[in-house]
Amino acid sequence: MKSLFEELGGTYTLSKDGMYYPNLTIDDRDQRPIGKWGRMHKDYLEKKHPSLYQRLILKGTLGRHLADANERATEMLENLIMQMVRQEGITEQLKAEQPMVWVGKMNSIRSRAEEIIMAEVINIL
Repeated sequence: MKSLFEELGGTYTLSKDGMYYPNLTIDDRDQRPIGKWGRMHKDYLEKKHPSLYQRLILKGTLGRHLADANERATEMLENLIMQMVRQEGITEQLKAEQPMVWVGKMNSIRSRAEEIIMAEVINIL
């Protein structure tokens, strides 16, 4: 009688200790980095939605899910920063004439954009 593992195409190897061990491989087709945002989303899933987190691990799709979240968040961050810079009229001239004012405004924009991303991409399902 075959095990479920064998019915699904799995194989075993007989080791020196007389035990059969499954031949497990990791699907390496999706090797995208999960990055800062992916790690934050992983922490959120692990703490707030542990059953979904476990399901993604068991299905082997956690890495892909986290990489997708990271890419969405990174793209959204870039777009939000550019929009806010245009709306607030922050220019290269300001950067050249008053660099500390420019840095303060850009830090404020980045912080606000990151808060939006946390609410709309990272801390959701």
